[in-house]
Amino acid sequence: MMSGGSSGGRDAEGEWEVRPGGMLVQRRDGEAAGPAVRIRVSYGGTYRDVIVPAQATFGELKRILVQTTGVEPERQRLFFRGKEKSDSEFLHAAGVKDGAKLLLLEKPAPATVEQKAEPVIMDESMMKACQAVARVRAEVDKLSAKVCDLEKSVLGGRKVEDKEFVVLTELLMMQLLKLDGIEAEGEARAQRKAEVRRVQSLVETLDKLKARNANPFSDHNKAVSVTTQWETFENGMGSLSAPLPRVSSTQDNTDWEQFD
Repeated sequence: MMSGGSSGGRDAEGEWEVRPGGMLVQRRDGEAAGPAVRIRVSYGGTYRDVIVPAQATFGELKRILVQTTGVEPERQRLFFRGKEKSDSEFLHAAGVKDGAKLLLLEKPAPATVEQKAEPVIMDESMMKACQAVARVRAEVDKLSAKVCDLEKSVLGGRKVEDKEFVVLTELLMMQLLKLDGIEAEGEARAQRKAEVRRVQSLVETLDKLKARNANPFSDHNKAVSVTTQWETFENGMGSLSAPLPRVSSTQDNTDWEQFD
């Protein structure tokens, strides 16, 4: 059970308690808690869905997250829209609505005086990396929509110029290079890895669409198989490497009969 007396207004509202299943509710005499919202908290590369009252504070949310993450409230850092939130700030006042996404980072374990400054720098670096990945993700979202438009055109039988495939592929490769240049650990590394796989999948889709566009009268029942070879960067990312062309030759071994 948690006391709701963090401020004068909270004393009048009563106390808060955590019910089975991780639901944080406001306890009143015979009255139900206020409207609840479902939020998604990103931690360790995965999302955790949590249901809380809209009028709860971020500090109260941290106590609920202990059940799903095992991280104590004093070691939690909650970020919403790129800004870290204080324990006394209310969810609804910060603009947290149903379906909102929050980022949870774990503070490092207590260290010696000589080591205290380093973890803070790591946290700031991780936040910058997450923001950098988010910027690339926004660009990939736009390119993904264009790939979908091309797919509709090709599958609909409309002839598309090859340069449209080439330009989109080059733009996607530029985003892949940006991802490769992002140094990330922990949560940021997981987000970067997922975005790299997404870009590679879009490039492979373009390869298949380009092959089908080049031969629209082929048997549509036969799937076009295009395999893209990916090289590995030093830090584990992927790049596009065009496969070597295969040279095929037809050898005529016809035996000719000689007549006398």
